[in-house]
Parts: sequence; structure tokens; C-alpha cells
Amino acid sequence: MTSDTTARMLRLLSLLQTRREWAGLDLAGRLGVTVRTVRRDIDRLREMGYPVDSARGHGGGYRLASGTDLPPLLLDDEEAVAIAVALRTAAGGLTGIEETALRALAKLEQVLPRRLRGQVAALQGSVTGITWEDRGPRTDPALLAALAVACRDHEILTFDYTTRPGATSARRVEPCHLVASGSLWYLLAHDVDKDDWRVFRLDRISAPTPTGHRVPPRPVPGEDPASFVARRLSAAPTRYRAVATVHASADHVRAHTRGLATRIRPTADDTCLVDASDDSLTRVGQTLAALGDADYTLDADPQVLRHLRDTAHRTLRATG
Repeated sequence: MTSDTTARMLRLLSLLQTRREWAGLDLAGRLGVTVRTVRRDIDRLREMGYPVDSARGHGGGYRLASGTDLPPLLLDDEEAVAIAVALRTAAGGLTGIEETALRALAKLEQVLPRRLRGQVAALQGSVTGITWEDRGPRTDPALLAALAVACRDHEILTFDYTTRPGATSARRVEPCHLVASGSLWYLLAHDVDKDDWRVFRLDRISAPTPTGHRVPPRPVPGEDPASFVARRLSAAPTRYRAVATVHASADHVRAHTRGLATRIRPTADDTCLVDASDDSLTRVGQTLAALGDADYTLDADPQVLRHLRDTAHRTLRATG
């Protein structure tokens, strides 16, 4: 095999990895060869173990299918740097994902061109994160993968679910979407027995079992899974109630805060309500602190008011 042929086949492999299906004529045009040459190169890729499917018809069609092993991936410079940095900073509330990410990163860095190693090293040396509190609940990557497959295949799933009070019950659901919120992951699904939409925290799911029964896709109310889950979470009961009447517009508060989403409700052009209720007194305080220099009045449980006063007194003592 000549060097020109090898370079052309690598280019062909790279093209096959960028699109679900290619017409033979399109590949020939990209490579500057005939359709017949494309067919020969496709046959060579198959002989090397790459599972390339083809379709009959004018010009033919080709797609890189899934096989028993992961084939080598051809990445451009920007893709390689992006993946390396993402692997270095991987966490996302998944148990054990850091070690797996570092193993994958070691393999990638071993084959990175020297010109890219410097970029990756600079980014990794300059980027860090801040942990404001404990890591909280962690999600099993195997569970996340199993639920993702069930969502993709629209396959009814059964599992045991532990509620916040600690009660466990068997659930039978049609999985729809996985939604991440901070360090927590949620499954949006239609509960078959209750005939209603439900949101399940992944760290409370155990013993997921596929049933083998697939159903047609069910449209999510509002057609936006993330917004639907956000609304459900904001309406869920919390341990500590805290609602602030903020003397600023809802748009102003949204522009100066993160993660409040549906918890901001406008009441006039220059006022809005912010629901800072939470199961954690610390997070209540953080939400209110995020309001910055906006004045507000607070309607809250006694435990919240006591926590805020104690925090303010400690701050005053420390600065006095």
C-alpha cells in the first residue's frame, strides 16, 4: 500500500466518522478520486476490521457501523484538546468517573502531537474548580448508562426507588430523558402504574431491570425536558421555607444569579419573588447571598431566620 493510498484511507476514515451516512459520489468528490476507488478503499477498511455498511443505489451509500471493538478515532486538533481538557476536569456527580477519565486521558496524551501537548498542559495548569460544600450524593456511571439506553430504546424499565422519607417502592416506568442539575442527575419518566410523569433522582434508584417491552416515544409536556424537570423540582416540598420579595426586576435577578430558573417569579416591573426554599440551611443562605446588592424582604421559617442571624453575627465578630 503506497503512502498516498494510506493517507487517502485515513482521510476516508475521518470522513466516515463525521457523518451518519455518506453517498459514494460525495466521498469521491471529497477525496478527489473515482467512486470505484472509494469502493476499493472501503473494502480495505473492512479487511482491517472497520465495520462499514453499504447501501445499494446510484453512487452507493456508506456508514461506519458499531462493531465489537471501538475503532481508532481520528480527531482534529480542536477536538483532541477539548476531549483532553474534559477528561481532566471530569466529575459531574458520578461515582468513580475520575479514575476512568484519567485512564482514558493517559491513553490520549500518549498519542497527542507535541504541538498539542503544550496547549493541553497550559489549559490544565490554568483551570481549576471550587468546591463550596461536600460532594453530596454520587451517581453510578453504570446506572446512568443503563438508563440512557432505556431512554434511547423507549424500553419500559422497573426499579426500586427510595423516597426522601426513606420508604422504598417498586416502580415501572417509560424512561424519557436524563437531566443533570448541579451534582445531581434526574430521570424524567412516565410512571406506568400512576399514569403520570415523574422525576426520579438517580442516587435513589436501585436494581434497574429492562423488561424487553418497547413503546412509542411519549412527548414531554411543553416539549422541553429540562424545563419540565426544573418546574417539578421548584414545586417539590422542602424542609426549610424561604421566599424573598426582591426590589429588582426578574430580568435583573436572572442576569446576576445562576441556577434559580423557575424559582424567580415577577410581581411587577421592578419587583419579583425568589423562592430560596431548600433542604439545606447553607444553600438557602447561598441563594439569598447570590441576590447581591438587591434589597429584599424575607418570609421564612424560624430555623432559616435563626441561621441567617447566627451567620451574620459570626461575620460581624470576625470583622470587628
